[in-house]
Amino acid sequence: MTPTRIIIDTDPGQDDAVAILLALASPEDITVEAILTVGGNSGIANTTRNAAAILELAGRADIPLHSGYDLPMKRPPVRADHVHGESGLDGADLPAPTKQADSPHAVDFLIETLRREPEGSLTIVTLGPMTNLATALQKAPDIAPRINRVVSMLGACFEGGNITPNAEFNAYVDPEAAAIVLGSGVPVVMLPLDITHQVLTTPSRLGRIRAIGNEAGRCVGGMLGFSERFDLEKYGWPGAPLHDPCTIMWLLRPDLFQGRLVNVEVETQSALSSGQTVVDYWSVTGRPANALYMRDVDSDGFYQVLTERLSRLP
Repeated sequence: MTPTRIIIDTDPGQDDAVAILLALASPEDITVEAILTVGGNSGIANTTRNAAAILELAGRADIPLHSGYDLPMKRPPVRADHVHGESGLDGADLPAPTKQADSPHAVDFLIETLRREPEGSLTIVTLGPMTNLATALQKAPDIAPRINRVVSMLGACFEGGNITPNAEFNAYVDPEAAAIVLGSGVPVVMLPLDITHQVLTTPSRLGRIRAIGNEAGRCVGGMLGFSERFDLEKYGWPGAPLHDPCTIMWLLRPDLFQGRLVNVEVETQSALSSGQTVVDYWSVTGRPANALYMRDVDSDGFYQVLTERLSRLP
């Protein structure tokens, strides 16, 4: 089977780092064509440096890295340093990378690449705010039919929000961008909080990752051990949600997930519910479906695959 060719748009972030490592550990299933960075969990300087460090950790500094937008399309930035730490990737203790971002800007790279490659050959995986992708779609609407699909950690319905009572972080940071992508006609697969809140980093699961014995396992254990402190206090659960790796796991093992095609709109007007993803899960509006929305996941199967794949890395 031919590997799925992906471009990852990300704001690392500990869970972003795990998603990238999972993809890089799965070359028979996934080819990572490039990493794009965006401001979100931390500012663009941090997210770009962190992405470079992750690539070097995995021994894949050869993969192109393109820095994108630091600020949302129409709003002031919202960061998550309270979760991810001052560096955006606290707990990993990675050396400063030597790899630097490549030219051109992430949006220009995305447009040029999609125009050059065969139609439908590239999947875009978004792990942060959708600013880069939405800007590219506005700047070059001809690229929309060339994208195979967008697989995104985005939104929430049944679980409420994690940055406001009703908004998930990526949608909240740049709701205008999320609305553009969901309205673009590009097939979208959403991995929302309804999924990510099921794949908890329990002590036994983190223990198995740490026990792998390689540098990747050590770093992942350290990163998630740092970032989970916030969610453990917040939710009182036996583990913290692991958000962004759900996108890569869906590409690897879609059989672990269940969901349905629905209509999703993003609130951009109301201050009270800005960034809320309004999910018509029961088809009451008659609006056309625009997203494959995941709701359930086999969490034990998820961690079994994750641990095995991480064991392949240096």
